[in-house]
Amino acid sequence: MSVVWSCNEWDQLEVVIVCNPLRARFPYADPRTRLAEYPDRSVDKIPQGPFPQWIIDETEEDLDEFVSVLEKLDITVRRPETWPHEARFSTIHWESEGYYNYCPRDIMLVIGDQIIETPNVIRSRSQEAHSYRSLLMEYLRSGAKWYSAPRPMLLDSLFDVDMDKPTPRNDEPAFDAANVLRLGRDLIYLVSGTGNEMGGQWLQTILGDEFRVHFLKDVYYGSHIDSTFVALRPGLMLCNPGRVNDEVLPNILHQWEIIYSPPMENTDSYDADYLSKSIGSKWIDMNLFSINSNLAVVDRDQTALIKLLEKHGVDVIPFKLRHSKMLGGGFHCITLDIRRTGKMERYFD
Repeated sequence: MSVVWSCNEWDQLEVVIVCNPLRARFPYADPRTRLAEYPDRSVDKIPQGPFPQWIIDETEEDLDEFVSVLEKLDITVRRPETWPHEARFSTIHWESEGYYNYCPRDIMLVIGDQIIETPNVIRSRSQEAHSYRSLLMEYLRSGAKWYSAPRPMLLDSLFDVDMDKPTPRNDEPAFDAANVLRLGRDLIYLVSGTGNEMGGQWLQTILGDEFRVHFLKDVYYGSHIDSTFVALRPGLMLCNPGRVNDEVLPNILHQWEIIYSPPMENTDSYDADYLSKSIGSKWIDMNLFSINSNLAVVDRDQTALIKLLEKHGVDVIPFKLRHSKMLGGGFHCITLDIRRTGKMERYFD
C-alpha cells in the first residue's frame, strides 16, 4: 500500500514531513528572487549569505519541540536531509546558489497517491528537491506515483513583467506547490509572483478530467495561497481580509461559510534590521496547520484568531515559530502532509 495519500487540508493526519533549517541561506540575488521574495527593493539590496546562526539555532529548537508535539499525537514525522545550499550550480543560462529546506510545502504537491515535484520559479530552489530524494524513493517503492514537472529554464525573460501585476510570463509552466489549495477533486490555483497561468494549465492536463483546477487571479501577487485561504473542513474557509472579500471569492466558495481572520497580533516585536531582511508577510502567522478537522496548530500570539477558530469548533494547539517572519514560513509552509485518512471526494456541485 502506498504511504502517500492526502486529498485535502483537514482529514486526520498520519504521516508528515517537517522541514530542516540547517545551512539555510538567503535566496541568491537575481530577478526571480526579487519578484518572489523582495519586490520592494532592487536586486543589489537583497540580503545575501547564510541566515544568522542564532536564527537557525532557535528555529531548530522550535522544530524539535514541534516534532515532539506531533509524535505525541501518534503522527509519524520525517525530515529531509541537510543540503549544502552554499554550493554554486549553474545552467548554460545562469548560475545560482541554494536557498533552504525550510518550506517543503513549496516544492512538492500531494494529490491522493500522487506526489508531484513542481517547477519552482526561484532559481535557488532548483536543486532543493534532491534533499528529499531518499524519502521520495521510499514512497515510490511503497506504490506512490511520483512525477516531476518539466524543469523550467527560468530565463531572465520569464521575469520581464509588469510590477503592478508581477506574475511570471507564460513562456513555460512555472509555479510553486504552495500556490495550490487542495479541496478533494477541486483545486484552487493562485496566479501570483510564484505561479503563472501556464503552470495551472499544465497541472490540469496532468491530473485529467477527474479534477478541476480553478484559477484565482488578481487577488494576491505576493506568493502563495496558504496565508490567503485556509480550508478548515468541508463547508468552512478562513480568509485573509487584507486580500479577499466576497466579491473576489472563487465561485465554488460561495457554497461555503466564509470567516475572516482578525488582524495579526504581536507584529511589532521585531526591530527594523530584522524586518528589512524578513521574507514573510505581516500575515504569515495566519498560516496554520490542521491535524484534523477539529484540531489545528496555530501561532500562540494570535489570541483573537484562536478564539474565532474555537467558536467554529476547531480546537487549537498554541505554538510558536520564533522566526516564521524572517524565514517566510508558518506551520503549513514548513510541513508537507504525506498521509491523511479519508477519501478523494468532490465537495462542490
